[in-house]
Amino acid sequence: MIRLFNSWIAASVLTAVFLCALPEKSLAHAFPDHSDPKVGSTVAGSPSQVRIWFDGDLEPAFSTLMVHNADGKMIDKRDGRVGPADPRLLQVSVPSLPPGTYLVIWNVVARDGHRTNGQFSFTIK
Repeated sequence: MIRLFNSWIAASVLTAVFLCALPEKSLAHAFPDHSDPKVGSTVAGSPSQVRIWFDGDLEPAFSTLMVHNADGKMIDKRDGRVGPADPRLLQVSVPSLPPGTYLVIWNVVARDGHRTNGQFSFTIK
C-alpha cells in the first residue's frame, strides 16, 4: 500500500514538472506585435492595405480584420485574410481613403484555439 502511494506521489510530481516545463507560447493567445499603419499614427496619404502582425500563428478561417470610417461605415474591400506566406500576418485592402480618422477592428483565433480581439485608430491628414 505504501509502495503504491509513493508511486502515485512520484508520478504526480513528474507530471507537474513536465507541465511546468512546457513552452509558454503553447499556452499563449495571439496579440498584435506591430501594424501598418501604426497604432494611433497619422499618415500623409492613404495606405493600400491595413496590416497587423501578431506574436503567434493565426487560424485563417476564424480571423477577421475590418476598417471603419468616422461614421462607422465599413470601408475596407472585404478581402481580409491571413497572409498566405506568413501565418502571423492579418491584412485587408482599402480603397483610396480621404483625410480622416479610421477605426481598425480585429478578431483572431490563435492556433492554440484562443480568441482575442481589439481595435485601434489611425488618421490620414
